[in-house]
Amino acid sequence: MDKPLVNRVASSGLITINLEEFYPSEEILLFDLKDYLFMELILKEKDFREALKNHDWEQYQGKYVRVFCSADAIIPMWAYMLVVSYAAQYAIQVIQGNEEESLKLIYQKKLSEIDYNQYQDKRIVIKGCSEKAVPTFAYTFLTEQLRPFAQSIMFGEPCSTVPVFKRPRKLKK
Repeated sequence: MDKPLVNRVASSGLITINLEEFYPSEEILLFDLKDYLFMELILKEKDFREALKNHDWEQYQGKYVRVFCSADAIIPMWAYMLVVSYAAQYAIQVIQGNEEESLKLIYQKKLSEIDYNQYQDKRIVIKGCSEKAVPTFAYTFLTEQLRPFAQSIMFGEPCSTVPVFKRPRKLKK
């Protein structure tokens, strides 16, 4: 009397969200303002504007651009803004900051584009194991976005989860 094997995880109605799938597959190119400084200290506006005008911006087509300055120099805010004004017409997104901050902003943009209505009253598992370095921010941001919709949110793998959130049941009258 062999009973057929039943995949209880598959029939549980759990929806798994794998944040690794939101990791950028597109290249992230670096734009270091240090290369445009006089003696790696001073930004000369006229020279900077001319250099940006002559820069090959098409190389950023369909890619992310991370703008930063690796030199210990004071960079005026308008310099970052000027780079964005050129690069944004080609890049997926132009980001200012270090690698970690950039990844955080990419995740925030991608996760903000989700229609969370699809998770109304669903039981969600946010997958825990990944091969890529998913920022902690992605887990917290996703949890915050799911809370108004999901019946429950768990962390881990469908076969072994940690409860994170459960909507209280409404009392029947």
